[in-house]
Amino acid sequence: MSSDPRAQFKQWLENGDARLQPLTLPQRELWEHAAVPVADPANHICGLIEIKGPITPEQGAAALQRVIERQEALRISFLPGKGRPLQMIRTTGTAVLGFRVLKANDVLEDVMQQICRQPFDMLQGPLHRMEMIRRAPNDHVLAFAFHHAIADGWSLGVFVQDLCTAYVMGLSGLRKTMAMGMMGLKNSLLPVTQTYSEWATAERALCQPELLASKVAFWKSQLAGSSRIWSGATEAAPLQRWVAVIPSNLVRGVKSLAVSHSTTMFSTLLAAFQLSLAKWTGKDDILVGTPVANRNKVTIRQTIGYFAGVVPLRAQIDPSHNFSQHLQAVATAALDAFANAMPFAELAAALGADHTAGEHAIFDVRFALQNHPVPDVVMARISTKLRMRSTGTARFDLGCEITEIGSELEVVWLFKPRRIPAATIAALHELFLAILKLVSSNPQHRVTALTN
Repeated sequence: MSSDPRAQFKQWLENGDARLQPLTLPQRELWEHAAVPVADPANHICGLIEIKGPITPEQGAAALQRVIERQEALRISFLPGKGRPLQMIRTTGTAVLGFRVLKANDVLEDVMQQICRQPFDMLQGPLHRMEMIRRAPNDHVLAFAFHHAIADGWSLGVFVQDLCTAYVMGLSGLRKTMAMGMMGLKNSLLPVTQTYSEWATAERALCQPELLASKVAFWKSQLAGSSRIWSGATEAAPLQRWVAVIPSNLVRGVKSLAVSHSTTMFSTLLAAFQLSLAKWTGKDDILVGTPVANRNKVTIRQTIGYFAGVVPLRAQIDPSHNFSQHLQAVATAALDAFANAMPFAELAAALGADHTAGEHAIFDVRFALQNHPVPDVVMARISTKLRMRSTGTARFDLGCEITEIGSELEVVWLFKPRRIPAATIAALHELFLAILKLVSSNPQHRVTALTN
């Protein structure tokens, strides 16, 4: 095989060992409208899988190989093209699983940062990185990094499930029987119902201008006169992460408030978050972006890839409203926005949104209630737990990502320290909690009393 990458790629294509595909609609956002360059490590999804029980690096590598064979996205890299890059999808891929023993003076979070911050070669691939870290006998951590161009939050749950099934495939005898019996895991990884490239082809067919016309009209009206919270770009830098919780007693109040208003916990938390931003910034027109899984079709729920989209949500705070009225307005606006969701790259183009390095094209604040399936798997003598470190979505200045963990809600604040000091984030969280407490106890509170 030639040492010249161009000759190598050409030979792969001629031999049928690889094929070229256009960028998917979600991928286009990374190249066309992201605040950071596509190769920036800020676009990495990073985390770890805690593994309790007997497992060897060889078993881990064999399981990973089976997942790579099943999941096309794990064999994608990108070639420069005329106008836009192209996906290059290999027919085969080779698992590379690093291994190290965590020494007494090593800090796991520091090791995680090393793994996560190392750039990927977008041309050569692979665009995923795995390392098994041994903390003690029968106590390992599988640290991973995926480039966001090949995976999203939902994909992580699929990856864990596939990896556990692939591990079971390598077992024998009683251990395999017990693992299959306890978890109902299969002894094989069948081909996915719809591959990532098949889905992308179908989506492009649905996104013709004449089919998007009504949605474009909605967004032009909905976002007319809107603006980001901050003006001006900032230098690309890793987002800082600050974690807090909404305690269980307050979570019960929020859920009760949502039920009494026939709406969702997402809308209820969003309504309070928007008021928190209004009080903090002094603005009465708040625009945030929220992710959508884009996994409505059963055929793609077991496929790894970047399917997720983002939907802008605008709240023009009405000072005459009480919180109940504000919540109803937020819930209605969210339903309308989700009903008119369209690929962000197409939305930004239709709105003529400028792409300036260092800032997002439409919004600079992200709000998310994470609800994609993330399994904790328990098998005979082994268990796994997925823990996130970075969602690979550094295309904003401030993020609030909420995940239900037991009876509490974990709140992960992501922020650019050059925009917002850490002390300010702590104060913003306390403001968010205060507003949630007030409106949970009395939803008739006037909006002006909550934001002034």
